[in-house]
Amino acid sequence: MKFFKLPDLGEGLAEAEIVEWKVSAGDTVSVDQVLLSVETAKALVDVPSPVAGVIARLCGQEGDILHIGAPLVEFEGGEDDGTVVGKVSAHQQHIEDHFVVGAIAPGGSLVQAMPAVRLLAQKLGLDIDRIKGSGSASMVTEQDVQEAFEALQDSGNEFLKGSRRAMAKAMELSHQTVVPVSITDEVDLRHWRLDEDVTVRLIKAIGVACRAEPSMNAWFDGDTLSRRLFSEVNVAIAVDSRHGLYVPVMENVAEREGADIRQGLDRMIADVKARAVPREMLQGATITLTNFGAIAGRYASPIVTPPQVAIIGAGKLFEKVVFIHGEARPVRALPLSMTFDHRACTGGEAARFLKILVQALEAPAL
Repeated sequence: MKFFKLPDLGEGLAEAEIVEWKVSAGDTVSVDQVLLSVETAKALVDVPSPVAGVIARLCGQEGDILHIGAPLVEFEGGEDDGTVVGKVSAHQQHIEDHFVVGAIAPGGSLVQAMPAVRLLAQKLGLDIDRIKGSGSASMVTEQDVQEAFEALQDSGNEFLKGSRRAMAKAMELSHQTVVPVSITDEVDLRHWRLDEDVTVRLIKAIGVACRAEPSMNAWFDGDTLSRRLFSEVNVAIAVDSRHGLYVPVMENVAEREGADIRQGLDRMIADVKARAVPREMLQGATITLTNFGAIAGRYASPIVTPPQVAIIGAGKLFEKVVFIHGEARPVRALPLSMTFDHRACTGGEAARFLKILVQALEAPAL
């Protein structure tokens, strides 16, 4: 038998969730035939077969979270041909792979688990030697540890997966590395049409503000204390879904017309609903927009996603009274919240950016 292991999917990603198997045990597959779809860092990726052969066993179930190097598929056949990583030896009783750590459990059996899995068990207060492994050659997987922990809990703990898991890790990174400051303002919408596309106007206005104050359209490296300013404005747009939060990127918004932006938004939403956002659509953001007001809330302190330095939040439209030529009149208002990384830009730069953003939004048309 020979094993195909979860390959390195790039970008320093360490794990992936099995979303859908495209094959079953007993199937004959060809080279480059898609074996399964996995989700990692919120992107759905098809994993092709590196060899032709007959599948003896699938080494995971849909919903399992696997680390890079973990067995995915067991093929019928003899020695590896070099394209399938790792092999099992009946004499060694463990997978020959440097990711796997073995230990002798009470009773003399070899307990196999990756270092990350052992660390997870330790954090949860579990004795990994007492956990039955479901992986290849009885290797203990992260899913085994999670299930063992859940079995001990009466509170119904749910382990985060997919986009929710990616979001949690991104928020933790932001908390550890960003020095956030939030400022707010309101947009007077008296010149807007009643059918104005709020999201399109926000995106176009962000493009205008970034061109005028490029310090907010940037990446910051805290290790080297350096920043990179961009001329092209690529806006990451937070999209809520039943699977969790996705943040696809709309490129070069400063050069696009409103109709083109709306078409792009519709495609994004359709991809998110289908849980089929391509990886390239999640890369290259220079600034982020979250339109939480479409659901509820006026103001917030949005969280910056490194290496970006700024995020814009739009709240729920509301009415307020203003004095125009001494006469009180009701007008609609759009509340804005902006958080920026104070290491990368000054308060003056952030305030000027927000001022230009408000002015662009208050104009009759962009």
